[in-house]
Parts: sequence; C-alpha cells; structure tokens
Amino acid sequence: MATPEENNALVMVTPDAQPNKRRKKKSIVWEHFTIETVSPGCRRACCNQCKQSFAYSTGSKVAGTSHLKRHIAKGTCPALLRNQGNQYTPGSGNGTASDTPKRRYRSPSSPYISFDADRCRHEIAKMIIMHDYPLHMVEHSGFVTFVQNLQPRFGMVSFNTVQGDCVATYLREKQNVMKFIEGMPGRVCLTLDTWTSSQSLGYVFVTGHFIDSDWKPHRRILNVVMEPYPDSDTALSHAVACCLSDWSLEGKLFSVTYNHPVGEPGLESLRSLLCIKNPLILNGQLLIGNCIAHTLSSIAKDVLWAGRDVVKKIRDSVKYVKTSESHEEKFVELKEQLQVPTERSLSLDDQSQWNTTYLMLVAASELKEVFSCLDTSDPDYKEAPSMEHWRQVETVCAYLRPLHDAANILTSSTNSPTAITFFHEVWKIQTDLARAVASEDPFISVITKAMQEKISKYWKDCSLVLAIAVVMDPRFKLKLVEFSFSKLYGEDAPTYIKIVDDGIHELFLEYVALPLPLTPTYADEGNTENNMRTEDHQGTLLSDNGLTDFDMFIMETTSQQMKSELDQYLEESLLPRVQEFDVLSWWKLNKLKYPTLSKMARDILTIPVSTAGPNSVFDTVNKELDEYRTSLRPETVEALVCAKDWLRLQGQHWSFVSQTRWAIMPLLPI
Repeated sequence: MATPEENNALVMVTPDAQPNKRRKKKSIVWEHFTIETVSPGCRRACCNQCKQSFAYSTGSKVAGTSHLKRHIAKGTCPALLRNQGNQYTPGSGNGTASDTPKRRYRSPSSPYISFDADRCRHEIAKMIIMHDYPLHMVEHSGFVTFVQNLQPRFGMVSFNTVQGDCVATYLREKQNVMKFIEGMPGRVCLTLDTWTSSQSLGYVFVTGHFIDSDWKPHRRILNVVMEPYPDSDTALSHAVACCLSDWSLEGKLFSVTYNHPVGEPGLESLRSLLCIKNPLILNGQLLIGNCIAHTLSSIAKDVLWAGRDVVKKIRDSVKYVKTSESHEEKFVELKEQLQVPTERSLSLDDQSQWNTTYLMLVAASELKEVFSCLDTSDPDYKEAPSMEHWRQVETVCAYLRPLHDAANILTSSTNSPTAITFFHEVWKIQTDLARAVASEDPFISVITKAMQEKISKYWKDCSLVLAIAVVMDPRFKLKLVEFSFSKLYGEDAPTYIKIVDDGIHELFLEYVALPLPLTPTYADEGNTENNMRTEDHQGTLLSDNGLTDFDMFIMETTSQQMKSELDQYLEESLLPRVQEFDVLSWWKLNKLKYPTLSKMARDILTIPVSTAGPNSVFDTVNKELDEYRTSLRPETVEALVCAKDWLRLQGQHWSFVSQTRWAIMPLLPI
C-alpha cells in the first residue's frame, strides 16, 4: 500500500511534469494553480491559495483557462483577498510584501495602455491645477525620484514647461466655457471679489452668474485681474472692462456686485463705463450693488468692537478653562453639579471669523453660573465676569443673532439662498434697529449707533432689487412689500411702495419695447414662440376661409395682452407658501403663459446677493493671496484659478450652494 507521500507524488502533477505535454504552458494562471489528476482521463486545476478545484480536462476535452483567470483577476479568491490585505502581491510565493512578483496579470477589463508622455504631462498639469500644488514641485528631488521609479521613460519637465502646460489646459477649457456662455438665453450678472497681497497688489476675481434655458443656475469664474492700485477709482471698472471684452459680454450685462469698499468716484467710473458698454436697465438702478456677506461681517465687527471690553473678559475666562486640562475637568464637574441645562460646549474663538466669537459668547452666557463658581483665588483666573458683564454679553448676542442667522443662509448646503429671504432678513434687522434707537441704555446706544449707519445704507442701496425679486415670487408678489413697508415706514409706506410698483412696471415696459440682447439661444426661443403662433395662424386661414379679420383681431388683442402680462400676474391669487418651493421651476412651467415677464424674471433672479463663498461668509479680514501665487505672472494666476473652477465643475450641474444668488442695488431713500 502506498504511503501518503507517494500518493501526493502521484496526484500532484505540475504542467511542466506532464509526460504527454507538447509545449510549456505560458499562461500566468499557472503561477496560481496546480493541475491534479483525480482519475484516469480527468484532471482539475487547484488554486494554490484557497485550494478550490476547477475543471481543466476530461478525456480529450480541455476547459481552458478563462474561468481560472477570472478567479484570480476578479478578486473572487477569498485567500488571495486576505493576502492582499496583508500586502500580498499576486505572483509571490508566500504572500508577503518582500516577494518579487513573477508577472503582473492584466485582465481583459483592464486593457493595456501604451506610454504617452504628452498625456502624462497633461495629467500633471491638471493635478497641479486641481490641488493647488506649486508649479516648482516638478523640479523637487522627491517628486522627480518618484516619477522616475514609476516610469523611467518619462522625461521630467521643468517649471517653465509645466507652467506652459497649465496655461494650455486653461485655454482649452476656456473654449468650452465660451460655448457654454454663448448658449445662455438671458443676461449675465457679475460678482467682483477683491483679494490683496503682501505687496499691496489687488486681484479681482470676476465671476459670472447665469440661468440656462432649462432654468438651472450656473456660475463660472471668468477672470482674475491684477490691479496694481486696488483702492483707485478705476480698479473695478478696469476689471469689469477686461471681462466684458475677454468674453464678448458687451450688451449682456445685467448687474455687478462687489465686496471691496468703493467710494463714489469709483462707482461713478464704473457707471460711466457701463453706460458705454451696456444698455442701462431701469436707468442703472439695478446695476451696481454691495455684497451682503461683507456688509453683515462689517456690522458684526462694529458690534464686537463696541463690546470689546466685555468680549475680552469672556475670552480670557474661556481661555482659562480650555487651556488647562485640570481647569476643564473642574469646569465639567461644576456643570454637572449645578445641572446646567445646555448642550453647548466652550471653545475659543477664531478672531478672523466673527461667528466663532458669537458662538463663544452664547455658550459662555449659558454657562455663566459655572463661571461664577470657579476658584477666583487662582492667580491665572483674575476675576469672574460680573452680572453686569453677563448682561452686556446678552445684549451683544441679541444684536449678533439676526446677523448670524442671515449669514448662515449663505452657507447652507441644502437650501439655496433667495432674494426673498434676504429681503425679509434685512427688513427685520432694520425694523429692530428702528425700535432700539429710542433706548436710554448707554451700552445699547453705542451698539445701535455702530450698526445703524451701515444697515441703513445697505437697505437704501438694496431695497429696490430685493423688493422686485420678491414680486417675482408668486407666493408674495407685491403683498409682502406692502406689508413690510407699512411696518417700517408707517404713514410714509405708500410712497415707497409706489417706487417699487413704478420701478417694476417701467422695467417690464423696457423688456416689451426692446429685444433682449442676445444670444442665438434667446433668439431661437423667441422665434419658436413666433413660429408656433404663425403656424397656428396659417392653419386657421387654410381651414377657416373668411375669418382673416378675426385672425387680425386675435393678433392685436394678444399683443395688448403681452404688454399687460405683469398686471395679469399681479392680479392673480398668491400661491401657498410651501417650504420647498422652487421659484425658477415655477417660471419655467409658466414661460409660455408669461413669455416676456418670464424673461425679465430670469434676469432678476440671476442677480447675486453675495460675492463670498461658504467658507468666507464670516471673514473679518481681507482675503490675501499667498506669496507663492503673487510670485507668478498675473496670466498664470488667472489660468490656475479659472481652470481649477472649470475642471471642478466639469460634468456637473452647478447649484448655487457654494456661491449665492440674488442681489443688491440702488434705490429706496431712507
């Protein structure tokens, strides 16, 4: 009787040991399988890793190796998967990382890709653009060594070469963006976000906002314009002129929203430019406006400055607790003993973000009982805040709360901010301030005075465009304007309501009288409506001879009705105020009913209310371009910034979540 070792010698026969083997088996699967003879004329392939058995040959019929390849290449071998988790390399002998693989298996689903140096350069340029890597990284020794080990055939590029590749990527993507903008049916709105540098240079980020023919909002960074003298009267007008010329947007501009403080001479320079380059809508009253995020931050800074002494007192108290583990443990213990009903936790503020200071004050105020129980004999804890301090903290928080709530709308990731919302938020702040002016409390008077000037100016500059946007919402129309103004202006409310009513009617008449600028898409849209009416008219003539006069009557009355679309819209009942209402979708559904008014609504609802992204809404300091970026040529900075924005949005539908829409511009006197 044969021993087990002898049986194994008979059963385990490798491909190379086959007596009737005609040629050496070359498939990579034999690095992972061994052939077993299970009976005369029947052989099976056994996986070296998981020991599963697979059909190989029966008599003269050979099963092939495709199913064996799938077992290895598709990751279905459980033992191989475990080994890969331990850095197993397919083809290694014992499944350890130190083994050198014999061959690398290429599955049919992963076709061989030939080495292409140009494609590699293109991908390096995209990588640098997308992740803000320094252009000089291609000359760093670590990166050079890594690439040479990865692909020795790739000739490393220099700084100048990769700079040219990044600019070439920008120019290619720019052609796509140009075609995209050419297809926009309405007007374009611009936001100007000014950055500074340590060399006192200015960089104006010009962003275009559009609504497409499917009534979806979009934004694209169009230019980054270096301004040697950012505080000059011509800085903004120069940046806008560069954008209009570069993108052929003359005649298509609807509004400009900026965040950099600009004096009246600077605004006049911008108005003069746009009068030449662009037909003014509503005498330019909707043309220029300030950024609401910048305005809210400026007001919040004034409030915190007015209460700077008490804010510092609370900050020092929080610092005492948070910078010592023993102090924090004692604080938590006292909180539990006192059973303070709050879920808020203390945290030190970042003074470059005013919302963190507000949240620190709110949390500290809710924990004031705990602070009063801390050991004041500790030399590090000079003095606990008094009751007067806490009263002042509550006052500061009360004034910051509506500002914080309004700014939070700009950072929302679920709800797109609307002009209707900001009309209401700004109106509430303005109304609250009007009531607080009469307070005799000196601390309140200081804070109120700090806020009053800026919020009044903002309301004066913005109320027309915000009110007109409200009218474009079928849930509110003029009714919300009438209600809000009556609360704010009292007996004078009818005067201000009439300004809004006259303004929107005048704007509508301009849309009726003048053809919109515009793009082939806009023209096609209008032609389609006209063609539909023409076809219907011709069909009537063919089927109803003798009714030509009636057809003329229909055409005349239809024309008259188009001129009164606005009045028809305003006279209809308000829609229910549902939370998830999409005003753009409503206008899309009703564009045939209101062909002219819908075009006006599209342009109004495009106006941006803020230049700030969600991460900079609460900034209290000016945004500054880093030293590396400012060391590059202005053309390179523009290429890197714009191309990153375009590549990030490539293949996506942009929603107005990371940026905001709606706007701000000149009108109602206060």
